Amino acid sequence: MRAGFRSTHKFYARGIALYPEDELYREMAFVSYYFHWGRDEVMALSHNSRRRWCEEISSINASLNPSDSKKKEKSLRDIDFNPVVR
Repeated sequence: MRAGFRSTHKFYARGIALYPEDELYREMAFVSYYFHWGRDEVMALSHNSRRRWCEEISSINASLNPSDSKKKEKSLRDIDFNPVVR
């Protein structure tokens, strides 16, 4: 791995790299919410395509309301997906 490069992949025995399940669901929910696509449509996307769509949606949301931060749509990186433990 390159110096200074942080990967979100998990590595297991035999060198198989898996994408973190939480990140996968976050991306799927984000794209599904904005495009109204079903699970199969979103899962058919490659990882790179899914990430690209998330970035494009976030960029569009940021450009629609640049000065109104209270009403601005959130980007994928702004959303807190940590469950509340009760």
